[in-house]
Amino acid sequence: MRVTTDFWVSALVRRIFADGGFAAIVKRGATEAGAVFLIVRDRLGGVTLFGPAPQTSYDAAKPDERFFLRHDLDGDTALENFLEKEGRFDRDIWVVEVEPGQTRIESMIVLSDK
Repeated sequence: MRVTTDFWVSALVRRIFADGGFAAIVKRGATEAGAVFLIVRDRLGGVTLFGPAPQTSYDAAKPDERFFLRHDLDGDTALENFLEKEGRFDRDIWVVEVEPGQTRIESMIVLSDK
């Protein structure tokens, strides 16, 4: 059974704070099943976006996991344009901005290999 998006995001935010990082929910989407986008800012000003992996990434062995893909975007304008486009396509998205603590965000989420 997959946990709700609201629960999953709350757990991620708590893990990040417990690890000495910072997280803020920029846009709250659908409680049960909204897609999650993570804006990760490093301490040098770099930005990386992680978004939901396509459905083909999901495996019958782990049907409840949330898989993410890294999106390589060039700057804040490209990031804003990308999220605006996604928001027009799906109004139920979540956007969480993260500044990780001691642990890299890649260790807190599951990256898709597809």
